Amino acid sequence: MPDWGYQIHKDRQIDFDRNDRRLAQYIRKYEPTFKLCISCGACTATCSTGNLTEFYNIRRLNILLMRGEIDEIWSQISKCMFCGKCELVCPRGVSTRKVILLMKEGIQKIKENEQI
Repeated sequence: MPDWGYQIHKDRQIDFDRNDRRLAQYIRKYEPTFKLCISCGACTATCSTGNLTEFYNIRRLNILLMRGEIDEIWSQISKCMFCGKCELVCPRGVSTRKVILLMKEGIQKIKENEQI
């Protein structure tokens, strides 16, 4: 077969109908400041964990949460050191530490098949 200079890659579309949005609704219910987030990235820029480890990004966690990709969040969420720098620099006053705690709590409930 001739080499035409391109390859067919795996489809990277996000199927929002299959994703679980219960966690985002749970966080909005118990932390009203979460609605104020504009994904500016200030939290990520000051994150101690993000500077010390690979792939930890609070802004990315927020995007994954909105998409309902719970498994990917679960693999990253335990890295947070709860230092609070993210909360100090947030221009909108989002309580990021509480959001992360609610993520952990909500994912635990989902994994244990509890109602959230």
